[in-house]
Amino acid sequence: MKYAPLADNPRAAIDAVVTGEADGLSVPTSGSTGVPRDVLLGLRAIRTSAFSTVARLGGPGSWLLALPPNRIGGALVAIRAGLTDQPLITMPPGPFTATSFALAAAQVPPGRRYVSLVPTQVVRLMASQVGRDALALFDAVLVGGAAFGDGERPSNVIETYGMTETTGGCVYDGDPLEGVDVAIGDDDRILISGTTLADGYSDGDKSPWVTHDHLRWLRTGDLGRWNGGRLEVLGRADDVIISGAHKVHPVVVERAIAALGGIADVAVVGVGDAEWGKRVVAVIEPAGSDPLDLSNAPDAPDAPEPYSISELRDRLRDQLPYYCLPRDLVVTRSMPRGAGGKIDRKAVTALASRPVAGR
Repeated sequence: MKYAPLADNPRAAIDAVVTGEADGLSVPTSGSTGVPRDVLLGLRAIRTSAFSTVARLGGPGSWLLALPPNRIGGALVAIRAGLTDQPLITMPPGPFTATSFALAAAQVPPGRRYVSLVPTQVVRLMASQVGRDALALFDAVLVGGAAFGDGERPSNVIETYGMTETTGGCVYDGDPLEGVDVAIGDDDRILISGTTLADGYSDGDKSPWVTHDHLRWLRTGDLGRWNGGRLEVLGRADDVIISGAHKVHPVVVERAIAALGGIADVAVVGVGDAEWGKRVVAVIEPAGSDPLDLSNAPDAPDAPEPYSISELRDRLRDQLPYYCLPRDLVVTRSMPRGAGGKIDRKAVTALASRPVAGR
């Protein structure tokens, strides 16, 4: 089969899929281990993902491309527009700011309007009136990745869950798309089946794929549970922190910290500790930091702390068990990120482990 390589020439690869000249896409992903590999997405999976998303959103509309097109999140924006013959407006390259987003949003034609963003982009837009007004122009804002804190989620935001192996987001606000099945394994791992699954990896690795009841499933690296009939993602199994014999789910702590306000992004990691085994450390990027640039992952210099560790713990005591309270705090102007814009937890852990005077 002919899989168009997305990394080499995103525009050509996307066009080949939209016109049917290619059998699918070869999409780079870091995977759970951080080792680069290519995921092979068949044309049926791509089309199912695109049309199921459009149907869930209420019908075709114009799209604003504000994510890198050489990754699945950005590529799907262009593919949805192309397959439904709808306008696609692309943000200019460079740092992401409320002003640049607002200028691009103003170019999206009237009618139904859609955009996909990462959580940090939404938080930064919500920090200014210009950004809030621009967000309000869209009928739906698809956001994948970390959850929002209380009061930070606009009414038109839809939180998505998925990965390159599932052709991007396949669960919207906890509800699987048409043609997608989700199950929780005995080990609390999330399993996904359906027509949006990838054909496999270019290196032939079949370890994440399992067969049960004659169905092919992807055994993800994420933990989850059902909450009121909707999927609640608890984060990656590898990210669980064992501190003093207690299991700490970083995403639970991150949600509580994000709800405090004044924070553009937060990551909670475990750092080696002689007494506790792992010490829970919160790494915070304050709101109002440098503009977000998804084209690279810069180093993360230290910044003045918006909270002391004692104040942070005091504000979280009523929301979290005592063993989930961070024991250390690092504040950075730029959260380490990978090429696709996701938080690089390995780099964050290295940052959290670095000796800092006065910590």
